[in-house]
Amino acid sequence: MSTTTSVALPGFAAPAASFEQPFEMLGACHERVRRSLALLSRLIEHIEQHGHSQQTRDAASSVLRYFDQAGPHHHADEERHIFPVLHQHPDARVRQAAATLHADHIAMHEMWQRLRAVLLGWRDAPAPAPVSDGQRQLALDFITAYERHILLEDEVAYPAARALLDTAHLAAAGQEMAARRQQS
Repeated sequence: MSTTTSVALPGFAAPAASFEQPFEMLGACHERVRRSLALLSRLIEHIEQHGHSQQTRDAASSVLRYFDQAGPHHHADEERHIFPVLHQHPDARVRQAAATLHADHIAMHEMWQRLRAVLLGWRDAPAPAPVSDGQRQLALDFITAYERHILLEDEVAYPAARALLDTAHLAAAGQEMAARRQQS
């Protein structure tokens, strides 16, 4: 592995947030998603230029770990605590955003299942094949879908939900988010 090209995950720690502040926690999750997507992009670039190595296997494991574990929790947080209040919002643009974001969760889950199989091969196969055009496009589609999704959440969904949710609802949401993660 070249010393000038790295697929390592420097500074993967996210901004500090606690479940007592659910929107800050969701924002910290977005930062971790962005870092995982950047790692995925660097991983593909590295494999295309230098082939597979233990470092690429480790990077594939990191991407798998995030989108297999934390990603589903994040989507569940939104589905349970953010989107329901948005479906009743007086602004049609906000209601449409909630519907779009829900549909994105379904589409991104399906996309992840296909990409997951690729990453498992890169992590586990004794001699993984080079990156195919289809694999590169799948990863690019996944990255693009997540980037567009996060932007809609940050710019429309979260501000609209934040304006509607009172302190008691936020406290209950934070407790439920924490409890669900302790169970897994």
